[in-house]
Amino acid sequence: MPKLSVKLLPLCLLALPFVASAEQQIQPGLWEITSNNMQLGGKTLPSSDVMLQQFKSLPQAQREMMERAMAKQGIQLGEKGVQYCISQAQVDAQNIPLQDPNCSQQITSRDNDRWVFNFTCPQGRGQGEAHFLDDKNFTTQVNGEFDSGAGRQQGSMESEARWVSADCGALRPRQ
Repeated sequence: MPKLSVKLLPLCLLALPFVASAEQQIQPGLWEITSNNMQLGGKTLPSSDVMLQQFKSLPQAQREMMERAMAKQGIQLGEKGVQYCISQAQVDAQNIPLQDPNCSQQITSRDNDRWVFNFTCPQGRGQGEAHFLDDKNFTTQVNGEFDSGAGRQQGSMESEARWVSADCGALRPRQ
C-alpha cells in the first residue's frame, strides 16, 4: 500500500467542493469531512482515520507546527477528518470558500440534491458529484488526475461531510 504523507490529508480534502444549493441549504457551524476509498494510480491509499492516527504519532513539535498552519487556513483536524467553520453569512450568500484557494470549481449541473462539478487545482483536476442527504450531511465522489511522487496519476476519492455543531469554538470561517 503506498504511504501518503500526513501533510497531504488536508490538501486532499480541500480539493473537495463544499457547496450549498438554494434547494438544499446546509447548516452553518462546524463541519467535518472524512474520506475513504481513496485510490491513486490503481493503488488504495489509507482512509482519513488511518492518516489521522499517523498524524497523532508525529513528534509534538511537528504536529503543533502543522496544526498552526492548518488553523491559518481555517481548518483543524477532528475526531475522524478535517473540520471547517461555515458562517451563516456564507450559507446565505452560498459563498462557501472551503476548497484550496488555488483551486477553482465549476458546477456543470445541479438539481435539488445532486451537483455535478469540474475542479482544477495545482495538484490535480477532474470531476465529481456531491449528493445532499439533508442540511447536515452530504457525500462527494471525485475522479481525476492528481500529482504524486510518481507524476500525474489517475485517482478517486469518496467523502462524507457531517455537521458537528453550531459552535465553531476558536476556529474561524475561511474568507
